[in-house]
Amino acid sequence: MAVTILIPTPLRPFVGGRDALELEGTSVGELLERLTGEHATLRPHLFADDGRLRNFVNVYVNDRDIRQLAQRDTPVKPGDTVSIIPSIAGGAAASVGAPHAAPLPSNAAPAPVLSHEEILRYSRHLILPDVGLEGQKKLKAARVLLVGAGGLGSPAALYLTAAGVGTIGLVDFDVVDKTNLQRQILHGTSTVGTSKLESAAARIHDLNPNVRVEPFETRLTSENALDIIREFDVVADGTDNFPTRYLVNDACVLLDKPNVYGSIFRFEGQASVFHATRGPCYRCLYSEPPPPGLVPSCAEGGVLGVLPGIIGSIQAMETIKLILGVGEPLIGRLVLFDALKLQFRELKLEKDPDCPVCGSHPTITAPIDYEAFCGIGAEPTYDGVEISAQDLKDEWSQNPDLVVIDVREPHEYEITHIDGARLIPLGELPDRLGELDGHKEIVTHCHHGARSLKALEILKAAGFSKVRSLRGGIDAWAVNVDRSLPRY
Repeated sequence: MAVTILIPTPLRPFVGGRDALELEGTSVGELLERLTGEHATLRPHLFADDGRLRNFVNVYVNDRDIRQLAQRDTPVKPGDTVSIIPSIAGGAAASVGAPHAAPLPSNAAPAPVLSHEEILRYSRHLILPDVGLEGQKKLKAARVLLVGAGGLGSPAALYLTAAGVGTIGLVDFDVVDKTNLQRQILHGTSTVGTSKLESAAARIHDLNPNVRVEPFETRLTSENALDIIREFDVVADGTDNFPTRYLVNDACVLLDKPNVYGSIFRFEGQASVFHATRGPCYRCLYSEPPPPGLVPSCAEGGVLGVLPGIIGSIQAMETIKLILGVGEPLIGRLVLFDALKLQFRELKLEKDPDCPVCGSHPTITAPIDYEAFCGIGAEPTYDGVEISAQDLKDEWSQNPDLVVIDVREPHEYEITHIDGARLIPLGELPDRLGELDGHKEIVTHCHHGARSLKALEILKAAGFSKVRSLRGGIDAWAVNVDRSLPRY
């Protein structure tokens, strides 16, 4: 009987699309070496150039983090399950095991009074022994900040509003786009093109006029994060980028605020509660972010519309539990959800004593430059290797031998494609280089351009010299060249 290795969605293209593999081995290190030996394109996603396991990839044997065991020397036996948990673009140690909820610190202000209308509205809460009249007053007095009014922020905002949280802060600076509506249920067709904060405030007021909305139409930055977060009791992180996620984490640690975390990708989600005085913080889970572009965004990778509803609802539920001081919050625990299997799994999280922000000797005592920390701005420059859609059209008409390679996935190709382009998905490209003529001009393209630049790097490294990437991908082609193509 072999050891089962569970492969997360972002890494499945490098193992033929499989979600699990059975391998023989006696230690985690042996299994990972065998895995990356059989699937060479997976190796750079798990290991750095010096052979170290990357800091944004965690490995668990059953439900234990190998960092708390013998790391890569951790023994495994037949029937064990090894889980690879990459980050997806996360108190006293004694409390980590199963921390019971404690109510949030109360302020000196008297408890708010519920009106007759509120008593009727929240009647199903009031008859719950763990909520009751006092609990509902706690909810009314609470101040919750939602960072992001998108996929995760939408269900969280709706359920916190319906539950009667008195003040909801919203941080967002985007406008409603039609592609948002598949999952961002806070908004509607009538609000496309308007500010997400305006759209959200109107929906919240319609759902529960007793709730006060405090909008912050700005990007959360190192300069404003402490001032904004300081005024709230709980922060729910619905961000979609790593710089903001680390910023939210560090600000919450510095201000001793609970950080209710959620993240989503395709059919999988994660949720936890980070509260450094009672357990680990997000940096204890992922000490470093992945390199820019390694983890696809929802625009590139896609996301099941229902998934943020599930994870965002978990965030709302954990927030309410923290406010009420009931149950066991997700402190020291990471919940993984697989929608395709309708399966929840739980992994233990341990506080890292060497964590730079919440450890014994912190080195981060104020917000830092998070874009620099996440490598934003340090990406390779591509001057001279990108080509515009119109220029490609003109060149292609003059040079019919020009090879255009579509590196998207087959299901994307079915949605729409450029006539004459050749489909070679990015994950298959390293194994199909022999199909290409190195003497011909080659242009790679994807949806928006990120994956085609990775394809360009693969081709350049293999010795192909006449390679360029279509700037803006097929989306730019649909806008500027062939408007008959559908956009997605």
